[in-house]
Amino acid sequence: MKIDNTAVTTVLLEIDNNIDALVKQIELLSYVNPINIEEEKTHFFSSKYLTDPVFKYPAINFDRFKLHRELFTQALELIEDAEVKNLYEDIIYAYSGLIQCIETIGSGKKFYYNCLHCFGTPTEKDVENAKFILHFKDENKDISAFQPKYTATESEVFFKTFSEKYDFSYNIKHSDKISAIAMVLNNIKTLVLNSNHTYSDNEIAVLTNHEIGVHMVTTMNGLLHPLKIFSHGFPNNEETQEGLAVFSEYMSNNLTITRLKELAYRVIAVDSLAKGYSFSRTFRLLHNQYDLEREEAFYITVRAHRGGGFTKDYLYLTGLKKVYDYYHDGKDLSLLLTGKVTLEYVDDIKSLIKKGLAVPAKHITDSYAENKNTNKKVDFILRSLK
Repeated sequence: MKIDNTAVTTVLLEIDNNIDALVKQIELLSYVNPINIEEEKTHFFSSKYLTDPVFKYPAINFDRFKLHRELFTQALELIEDAEVKNLYEDIIYAYSGLIQCIETIGSGKKFYYNCLHCFGTPTEKDVENAKFILHFKDENKDISAFQPKYTATESEVFFKTFSEKYDFSYNIKHSDKISAIAMVLNNIKTLVLNSNHTYSDNEIAVLTNHEIGVHMVTTMNGLLHPLKIFSHGFPNNEETQEGLAVFSEYMSNNLTITRLKELAYRVIAVDSLAKGYSFSRTFRLLHNQYDLEREEAFYITVRAHRGGGFTKDYLYLTGLKKVYDYYHDGKDLSLLLTGKVTLEYVDDIKSLIKKGLAVPAKHITDSYAENKNTNKKVDFILRSLK
């Protein structure tokens, strides 16, 4: 596809390349995961859930002030297309916010307030939706599919087999320094498996569709555009990306009540931050009031309180609802798979493709080809969310 104005586009591509060089180091999840989770879990349980963990974090290996300065010295005024210029202004402010998050990890309220700016916090409606989900009964966890069976090493074969349906390759590594049981690191095209976790068949089915079917798909699609912002991410892309990933679980018939309740507990945990709860108080809320098993309650609390208060986790449920409604309105999901993009920028994505500055998604989430969900209760819940 030809680009209309080469001179104008050269300026844009130069700015885009400059931003790309600057933000390659900004992978928030690489910095916000504590490196001493298991040790602090032992201490916390020994204290009878009274002494808050003291987490340690990876060292930051970039000059934060210099990164801010160079972001804001980009000559956006030279971008003649007002629509594209506005998009890049939004992007620079978003990246600056992420840098502020990273530079304040472990600084308590400073980090929390920066997260509020980047990710927001649950509304009353979000909390009501979470509590509505928690009224439903879990599946029978005694059945074989929910039983822990596979080490991280043994689980690799399932991810590799699942990935054969996609025309891309990526790296797999193990870590005992992550709070999730698996995650994709976008910048280095790597799937990270939690070496402390033993995986069930259900978790493998969920994670292959979630991590590979969406997060790795959008990572690989993002690399195919003339503009590198599709790879590093549009503003506030986390809600759309996590919504797409959980929606893939739904479409592949792997979204359970138990999983929906996990997302609901995350909303409750993040809401407790807004109420000023300490780590131990959030944990006791989940473990004592909501009867959540203590290991799960601990890790959900870690996810919410890491760094000083990481509010992102409530976006899984809000994102799922938005993508669910988008799909049932008959809209084009492939636009949301073009990279680390945001539902609110769909019109911008269409415009950039039309102008030759972006390309349609090459890799399409396998589960999106057909709705295989047979769980009527899950459908009822998703339709009923406000």
